[in-house]
Amino acid sequence: MTATHQESFFVSTAWLSENLDAPDVAIIDATFFLPSEKRDAKAEYLEGHIPGAVFFDIDAIADHSTDLPHMLPNPADFASAMERLGLGDGMRFVVYDSSNLQGGARVWWTLRVFGAGDVKILAGGLPRWRAEGRPLEQGPVRRVPARFIVNFDSSAVADAGQVRAASETGSAQILDARAAARFRGTAAEPRPGLRSGHIPGSLNLPWGEVVAAGEIKPKDEAKLLLARAGVDFTRPVITTCGSGVTAAILLLALETAGKRDVVLYDGSWAEWGARRDLPVAGNEC
Repeated sequence: MTATHQESFFVSTAWLSENLDAPDVAIIDATFFLPSEKRDAKAEYLEGHIPGAVFFDIDAIADHSTDLPHMLPNPADFASAMERLGLGDGMRFVVYDSSNLQGGARVWWTLRVFGAGDVKILAGGLPRWRAEGRPLEQGPVRRVPARFIVNFDSSAVADAGQVRAASETGSAQILDARAAARFRGTAAEPRPGLRSGHIPGSLNLPWGEVVAAGEIKPKDEAKLLLARAGVDFTRPVITTCGSGVTAAILLLALETAGKRDVVLYDGSWAEWGARRDLPVAGNEC
C-alpha cells in the first residue's frame, strides 16, 4: 500500500477512493466517542459510512472479565471478532473515524498489537471524506468471514506494575494524553470514583495538541511538541491517558516523529486512579 502521509501511517481520501473496490482492502469504521460527548458511534455508522466499511466497536471487542473500560481482549476473542467482521490475514486495513483520531488511532494500534501486517489510517477521517463529496452508504456491512491468525505482541502493552517501576526508577518516561487540568489534579475525572492527579514523574501532552483535522501534525512539528513536553528521544516512553484510547494518539505521534521504543499503558488512569495502592501526584490527590 503506497501512502502519502506521515511515514506511511496514513493514506489519503483520494487513495482510498481509487481502491474502494480492491478485493484485499478492508475498511474499518473505528469511531469512538466519550460518554460526555453524548453521541452514538454505532448509530452514526449506520446512518452513513464509507462504502464497504465494517464497524469496529471498541467497547464490544474488549476484555469483559474486568471492570476497566475497553481493555484489549484475549487473543482468541480478538481472532473470533475479526473473523465475524470478515477481517483476515493478507488484507490491507484502512481505519477511519469521525472522532478526530480518538478511535482510529486506538484501533490502528490494536490491530498492530494483534499482528496485522498492513494497517493505515485515513487522513482526515470521515469528515474529510464527506466534505469532499465522496460516496456514503447506510446500514450494516457483512463481509464474508475471514481467518485472522493472531500474533500478539505483549511487549507493546504496559501493565500497572511496569508503569509503577518506570515511575519509581525512571526506566521509561510516562507521557499522559489527558487535558492539563486533569493531569494537574485541578479538574475532576469524568469517571466516578477516580482520584485526581497523575502518575508521579509523568509528563503531559494533551492529545489534541498533536492532531490537526483528523491526522497527526507533520513530523517536525510533532517532534517539537513532544520535546517541549519534556520527552527525551533517547529514552523509552510509555503513553497513558484516561482509559487507553487517546494514549494511542500520542503513540502514533511519537512514531510519526521517528520514535519506536514506545508502549501503551492499557489500564491508564481508569486503573491507576482507582487503585489506592498506587501513588498519585498533583494539586488535588
